[in-house]
Amino acid sequence: MAEDKEPGPEAQVTLREITSETWYQVCILSDTLSQVQQEMVAPNAYSIAEAHFSSHAWFRAIYADETPVGFIMLHDSLDDEPGYFLWRLMVGGPHQTKGFGRRAIELLIDHVRTLPGAVELRTSCGLGEESPEGFYQSLGFLRDGRSYGNEVGLSRAL
Repeated sequence: MAEDKEPGPEAQVTLREITSETWYQVCILSDTLSQVQQEMVAPNAYSIAEAHFSSHAWFRAIYADETPVGFIMLHDSLDDEPGYFLWRLMVGGPHQTKGFGRRAIELLIDHVRTLPGAVELRTSCGLGEESPEGFYQSLGFLRDGRSYGNEVGLSRAL
């Protein structure tokens, strides 16, 4: 049997459907986050369940080569407003800082651009210690004056 190797920054990133064979591997990635990060993003198991009961959820596992490294979920309808909402993004602790989240967002943006009326992508994030706001800003997201509970709204033109 080949030795398991952690994917490095050079790994190819893909977004894949979550199946009955892969859901558990995606779910346990939530356990690899720091305590602060666990308080900022819902567990993947919760997100997958929530997605199955929402008619507007588009969700995928983030893979680096053949290793599941994260989870991404899009809310694909904003009713009468233009744009789409990045509902969830998580990259497992051991896989952070390798560029996987950045490449996953780029793939998501490519997907959203194919959707009707896509002019912007919105998201939100918590502030404080380990906030992902700087990460989102590095991808062109800016504060847009919206708030979602205790999270600040960000958006990026497509």
